[in-house]
Amino acid sequence: MTRPLVRRRASELFDIVAGFVYSQVLLACVRLDLFNQLAAGPDSAARLAQRLGLPLRSMQRLLDAAVSLRLLRRHSGGHYGLGALGAPMVGNTALAAMVQHHATLYADLRDPVALLRDEGAGSAMAAYWPYARMPDRQARGGLPARQVAEYSALMTASQPMVIEELLDAYPLARHRVLLDVGGGEGRFVVAALAAAPRLRAMLFDLPPVADLATARLGAQGLGGRVAVHGGSFFDDPLPQGADVATLVRVLFDHDDAHALTILRAVARALPPGGTLLVAEPMAEASGARAMGDAYFGFYLLAMGRGQPRSAQALTALLQQGGFTDVRALRTRMPLQTGVLVARRANGGPGGGVAPRELPAGDGQ
Repeated sequence: MTRPLVRRRASELFDIVAGFVYSQVLLACVRLDLFNQLAAGPDSAARLAQRLGLPLRSMQRLLDAAVSLRLLRRHSGGHYGLGALGAPMVGNTALAAMVQHHATLYADLRDPVALLRDEGAGSAMAAYWPYARMPDRQARGGLPARQVAEYSALMTASQPMVIEELLDAYPLARHRVLLDVGGGEGRFVVAALAAAPRLRAMLFDLPPVADLATARLGAQGLGGRVAVHGGSFFDDPLPQGADVATLVRVLFDHDDAHALTILRAVARALPPGGTLLVAEPMAEASGARAMGDAYFGFYLLAMGRGQPRSAQALTALLQQGGFTDVRALRTRMPLQTGVLVARRANGGPGGGVAPRELPAGDGQ
């Protein structure tokens, strides 16, 4: 009687084993620009092989693998077209950038036990995100422009997935001035100003990143609505004057002690009752626990710092950092982004607000 259950569990385990191969099929499709090649309609394996420079048998192997993963569909006459999971990849530079970036993570995961023992020391991911292991202000501020541009470009490309969720979850138009902390090259600020035409903004990031943001915002004619500030949120005071602040994919890059430092700096920059929005992937998200605990847990380990946190854990940190009235906003894709909104307590940072649990159901 238990044989069907055993078989099902064995199949599930093999899917875990094969998961790396599945990801490499997707990576090959992205590197070959296969989805965009098929955007105009189905095509044959022979024509695709000639166009993409692959032997016909290899092309056929890739196409069949992509069909099995629903990236492609097999049509009559030996033609192949976009599948349910391949169609969203057409023209999606954000998803393509993330897929290609994962080659760096996979290199570090070739020996997961060594990665765990060394806690990510010397990893390729740590080199890709150089600020993660830089302990002092001078080192962080002196990052080479080329290194900064590389990781900033990935953040900029991948942010639309988070930006849309945040702007749908919370109306920024009710505020006067936004402070985006760790705002990168300003992609979120650009989207926020478009969504709220009367809003003004301040962006704060490391000096070399702030230089990139200044150039990007100026090129889009937004220099008059955005003030860009360079500095380290561990060492420098944040600019004041905002009534709402945002931390978009910032806290989960840091351990609890550093995250608390950031939150207290934001609390000092906001007036009593000022609003903070935290948007990032969260652990224990409904229907996406593996994404939060397994994927982001190992991603941040390889990166060298940070941890995925549940909405409850973030709530406790926010309250220690000087915020109150913390609540979770609903998002359409909780596996991708969770959003918390909080108010700056009257007592400010370290104001002694006791942690509380989120109400049942007030989460993902």
